[in-house]
Amino acid sequence: MKETTLLWLLSVTSLLCCTTNQARLTMIPSFSQLFEDDFVSLSCEEDDSSAGWTVRRTTTRQQMSQCGDGWGKVGGSACNISYMDPLESGVYWCESREGSTSNSITITVTGGAVILQSPVLPVMEGHNVSLRCQTKRPPSKLPAKFFKDDVFIGTEPTGHMTIHHVTKSDEGLYKCHISSHGESPPSWIYVTEKPSVPAVPPTSAAPPSVFTSFQLGFRPVLHLVVFCPYFISTLLMVSLYRHRPTDQSPLNNMTTTLSNQPKQDLTEE
Repeated sequence: MKETTLLWLLSVTSLLCCTTNQARLTMIPSFSQLFEDDFVSLSCEEDDSSAGWTVRRTTTRQQMSQCGDGWGKVGGSACNISYMDPLESGVYWCESREGSTSNSITITVTGGAVILQSPVLPVMEGHNVSLRCQTKRPPSKLPAKFFKDDVFIGTEPTGHMTIHHVTKSDEGLYKCHISSHGESPPSWIYVTEKPSVPAVPPTSAAPPSVFTSFQLGFRPVLHLVVFCPYFISTLLMVSLYRHRPTDQSPLNNMTTTLSNQPKQDLTEE
């Protein structure tokens, strides 16, 4: 009977998880298992306050109903339950006036002496999961055995187990056991896939701006303007040097003048 009820609750949860979320249901304390007489606060974190989100539930003893209809106390978009009863175990979610639904939360309330404090919301791949096997009164740190899908996975001396870097394979039904106190109810831990980061294609070089294009086009012209006078001057000097008359060079004229000067002096005398 308990297995059938659990499977029924899980099926309802899976149906609610497929809806489009416009609000998010959160819970304080954020554990999937509670002791009888515990206090719970459920809140609809809404994107649109005008949608009129309310907390609803389906339990083992009652079909779908909303907060304030025989259970809980409404406070805006929140629902406070001051006294949890084992018969209030079930699936809780937020729903708007138009019928949109949020994520769902499965709560298990026990009248026993041991609970497994596990995350009430799905855990993303790569994150750590903390599991704590807890007794009712007083809270204690006793050695506890942990099980996943009824398979023993380890003993922790303080009743606290951490699963590092969870993957989809860590999803399953967990419970714990403390000697001389008893065993906790099972709770399902959901693991969501880590969103993949799309590969960024190599971006082509941005087209140059108008000013940059002007600079790129003007720079060769500027180089030509600066270089051409030197180049032309060099060509002219080389050309003049190659085409100068060899017998009219200043050096030859000076030599001829100096050689003729003594002859002219002798003639005058």
